[in-house]
Amino acid sequence: MKVYNTLSRKKEEFKPINDKEVRIYSCGPTVYNFAHIGNLRTYVFMDMLRRVLEYNGYTLKHAMNITDVGHLVSDEDEGEDKMLKGAREQKKTPWEIAEYYTDIFMKDIKALNIEIPEIVPKATEHIPEMLDFVTGLMDKGYGYETSDGIYFDIEKFQGYGKLSRANLEEQIAGARVEVNEEKHHPADFALWKKAPKEHIMQWPSPWGMGYPGWHIECSAMGRKYLGDVFDIHTGGVDHIPVHHENEIAQSEALLNRPAVNYWMHGEFMMVNNGKMSKSLGNTYTVGDLRSKGFDPLAFRYMCLNAHYRNKLNFTWEVMQAAQVSYDRFVEGALSHKDGTETVDSAVVSEFLSNFEDAVNDDLNIPKALGIAWNAVRYGKKSQQIFELLTRMNRILGFDLTKKTEANEPELSPEIQKLVAERQQARTEKNWKRSDEIRDELKAMGVVVEDTPAGPKVKFI
Repeated sequence: MKVYNTLSRKKEEFKPINDKEVRIYSCGPTVYNFAHIGNLRTYVFMDMLRRVLEYNGYTLKHAMNITDVGHLVSDEDEGEDKMLKGAREQKKTPWEIAEYYTDIFMKDIKALNIEIPEIVPKATEHIPEMLDFVTGLMDKGYGYETSDGIYFDIEKFQGYGKLSRANLEEQIAGARVEVNEEKHHPADFALWKKAPKEHIMQWPSPWGMGYPGWHIECSAMGRKYLGDVFDIHTGGVDHIPVHHENEIAQSEALLNRPAVNYWMHGEFMMVNNGKMSKSLGNTYTVGDLRSKGFDPLAFRYMCLNAHYRNKLNFTWEVMQAAQVSYDRFVEGALSHKDGTETVDSAVVSEFLSNFEDAVNDDLNIPKALGIAWNAVRYGKKSQQIFELLTRMNRILGFDLTKKTEANEPELSPEIQKLVAERQQARTEKNWKRSDEIRDELKAMGVVVEDTPAGPKVKFI
């Protein structure tokens, strides 16, 4: 198996630290709002990596964090905490915001048939580990204190910039005008921020009350669950120049050696060949896909049509085409289920061999999907072909058991409970709570119509 290592800028043969176990860390969501489809494309890539490794017989120890504190509005150390901003705008506590959007995120990745990593740690539950990490960096002379926090001195770390290939002179030239005069270098980053008294999320530290910097969270949690050195670190390409560069610096400074052997990054998703951003109103969610009648797995299919290191352009026309192709793929696969014709075993072996070669070549899933299509279109209707496609589907992750949209799913206990709770709120004329539950249900792909006979539930 070969993977592209962002650090070396080349494909490398994958050699795990332990023969049959692979340890992976993936940057998880900052849970202050809905994850949009651009975010979710990165987790589809993460899932592809997981599935190929599992297919190859590896046991996984995979951690994906939940960032519920410390991620400022800018990926650098500027602006307010995204959690506090979300809490203020939505008139909830940061903990309520975190719980709500974490729940929605987990439902979204389930809808996309993304495997949940074995370990899903929350930043707020690992403050002691972060403080130990920062203290270690201070003791080694890499950290220094200012009036507003503890910062990492990047000029003391000789390898700074090796992931993004940026040099310190470029960092200085690109620095914003509003420079923190107490920082030794404009690109020095916060390990720990001191909190004003009114700041909602803060913890005691050797430097007073405060909260962690965003970058330290991943290094501390990765080390806790995966050890000082682990195999693979994944994330989006947007993490390369700041977040992952800073992770490398602080981890290697503490350990005196690299903490990660392979860095892997998923490319951006574009919308109408332009940038996806909240300000442009084009950050679509799984709920938006469902509201337009699309199966979330059709979005997964769309993601698999582009290599994870290539940009993917989203339009509603492309989404419609993906839905049609996905439906045809599933129908075609199922047409082999009860087939009675016999296929030469050499044909099946060649399909499988070509498929495995593709997925092991830096996750060339588009090529593998094309091979699976060739099997679907094979002239003879055969159970051997269906068994082959079922095996391939361990990686593709489609629904080959049924046509999802053709069978209206039963209401889960959770949805039943929310519908009942909303009805009770309406009975009590608690319209605010009723509206909140309505929005929560909509995010889950459910619309409730109030009729004289009682609430009627529809899936969107």
